[in-house]
Amino acid sequence: NRHDRAFAEWIAWILEAEGYRTVNQAWDFGAGKNFVVEMQRAASESKRTIAVLSKNSLESGFVQAEWAAAFAQDPTGAEQRLIPIRVGECMPTGLWAQIVYVDLVGVEEAAAEELVIQSAKRAVTQERGKPSQKPKYPQSGDRSKPLYPPTIAQNLPFENVVFVGRDTELEKLHQQLQTSQTVSIVSIRGMGGIGKTELALQYAVRSKTAGHYPGGLCWINANPLGSGAIAGVGLELIQFARTYLDLQPPEELDLTGRVAFCLRHWQPGAVLLVIDNVQEYDAIAQLFRGMESRFKVLLTTRSRFGSPVREFAIEVLTEAASLEVLRSLVKDGRIDQDLETAKRVCEWLGYLPLGLELVGRYLARRQDTSVAQLYARLQEKRLEARALLKAEPGMTASLGVTAAFELSWQELGEEAQGLAKLLSGFAAAQIDWAWVVQCWQGEDEEELEDLRDEDLLGLHLVTRVDQGVYQLHPLLREFFASKMTQEERKQIRTAVAIVMIGIAKQIPETSTLEIIGEVTQAIPHLKAVAEDLMQMKSREESGILEGDDLTWVFAGISRFYEGQGLYADAEPWCVASLEVSRSLFGEQHPSVAASLSNLAGLYCTQGRYEQAEPRYLQALELARALLGSNHPNVALCLNNLAGLYHAQERYKQAESRYIQALQIGIQALGEEHPNVVVGLNNFAELYQALKRYAEAEPLYLQALSICDQQLGQAHPYTQRTLQAFADFLSQVKQSDRLSELSDDPMTRSLLQQLQNASE
Repeated sequence: NRHDRAFAEWIAWILEAEGYRTVNQAWDFGAGKNFVVEMQRAASESKRTIAVLSKNSLESGFVQAEWAAAFAQDPTGAEQRLIPIRVGECMPTGLWAQIVYVDLVGVEEAAAEELVIQSAKRAVTQERGKPSQKPKYPQSGDRSKPLYPPTIAQNLPFENVVFVGRDTELEKLHQQLQTSQTVSIVSIRGMGGIGKTELALQYAVRSKTAGHYPGGLCWINANPLGSGAIAGVGLELIQFARTYLDLQPPEELDLTGRVAFCLRHWQPGAVLLVIDNVQEYDAIAQLFRGMESRFKVLLTTRSRFGSPVREFAIEVLTEAASLEVLRSLVKDGRIDQDLETAKRVCEWLGYLPLGLELVGRYLARRQDTSVAQLYARLQEKRLEARALLKAEPGMTASLGVTAAFELSWQELGEEAQGLAKLLSGFAAAQIDWAWVVQCWQGEDEEELEDLRDEDLLGLHLVTRVDQGVYQLHPLLREFFASKMTQEERKQIRTAVAIVMIGIAKQIPETSTLEIIGEVTQAIPHLKAVAEDLMQMKSREESGILEGDDLTWVFAGISRFYEGQGLYADAEPWCVASLEVSRSLFGEQHPSVAASLSNLAGLYCTQGRYEQAEPRYLQALELARALLGSNHPNVALCLNNLAGLYHAQERYKQAESRYIQALQIGIQALGEEHPNVVVGLNNFAELYQALKRYAEAEPLYLQALSICDQQLGQAHPYTQRTLQAFADFLSQVKQSDRLSELSDDPMTRSLLQQLQNASE
């Protein structure tokens, strides 16, 4: 298996030094070759197969196929075609248990070399592309004899068996540590629970096996803050040197002097120093002064340090890797038996490694608990769910999710905590920073940016997605929300709702692709406001969201979908608007009338006229009862109802409603009010449909006159009216009834433009 490559190369070198010929992937399967083909050739042509035994190889499907082929050629072992060499702690079972293996575990290098030589039975002499010089330690220039891994001085902690989905990060991390010609200092950065310590540990363990750092691997915990950090790190480094390198720094030297002594007298070879959970780099920086370039320093931290430390940021796992984490812990098939729910668990956890391992171990302990039951408990108890509270023995992490987040929370000042709470008031989606600024009223915008960049981004508590766009991890959002008082929650909820309603009001009934693109990012947050309203039980809970504001929450979402022709997605929000309005305000309220009109309008757009008409009539009746017969909202209801009759070709009924609507609009708002334009256009379009051109023309002209005086040429109402009038004139021209039109300059001007365009 690839994790045992260093042992494979070491064994191959020993045998070839004795005159044997070996085949191994690292030396013989060059770039461009087909792995399966080469393995087939090696298996069929070789006289012996050496199986490098460890837990890695025993769990590998490829390794099983390879040793099985050799075993099949000599099932009794008479010819000793299969030679197992155990290099790591493992317990061979099944057929393996019947085969005597060479055991190198705990054996010194000289004795191990003799055991390997003795295990080879037949010499094969044949020329091939073996280098003339001894291979050097892996990853270096010219080859020398590979290092025998067990001789490396190291104090690495217990290795967690749960680690998937980070192989690419391990390769990149190794490259980053090796690129510098001076002392290389790299920090693994990320939010709490993302697996910084685990990645550092796995890198160190694999580097030990591969022999990357023959000078030793020293693991240090940097828990104390401030001045205590240098003492803690320095003393641990000195203790490692005493215990594993037999160094005795003079006691008369101060701490820094004793550390410098150890570094100067460290044994030869590249060295890896891992310092876990560093909070302040400056507090330990002086320990590294004068250090040789062979030392590589790997830090784990939630903070941002700057030069000379190079960052190595890690992100959450993919969905596939997250499911693999659960499968590696829950081995009885429950994950795949309910794969869709398992995916929902991973999504709710935000693919955070700590959360995934905690719930995986929880399920492994509780064999009668289904994935669906686990998901239900997570939804009910959120971050207080038992599965997320405590780490267990065997885990690299020592804290549960909430406790891990609490460490970062305590480092934030009061204002930064306030900003974190505000961000949690938005949905678990991308957040436009402009919305945050609108909610954070009365504060200096630059100071707000400092809180974001220096505190939240600095501690990896928020992610910058794009220019001016940020996002919280879903579990961090839950954590920040839990820190709010009831009064803070009400204030933040209201502030976010006001900003989102402002966006909803900008969504027109007929949307363009450009408008859809502009508001798409706001839709999850608008939905969150709507869902919040749907949970409210009383009018008082809705705060300042009265009537018009409340219906706009739902109308905005509905228009977003309706504008794209997604009527099935739009309808539930129109229905919800009606239900919430009735629940919070009762049957006799303007918001109920508005919700009825919006739902009827959606049905009308789809041609569902039988469902639309009774709702339009209910809305009209409510508006008259609540607002009086001459209110502008009554005119709007009449216009809507007339539009329905117009679409059904019930022209007489449409005409009477248009007349009533126009009269009410003029009486309530005045003849020159922009809202009168809508009624005039609707009325004109009806006469156009009836081919009563002489009656339609003055209505269009009156609408254009109001637009010109009140709105200007660039206003959408003006543009729509001009387009409608141009279409009208084109229809009249085609019907050869121009004689019915007046000599109005606007009419003649547009007719001339149509003529020029046709020519």
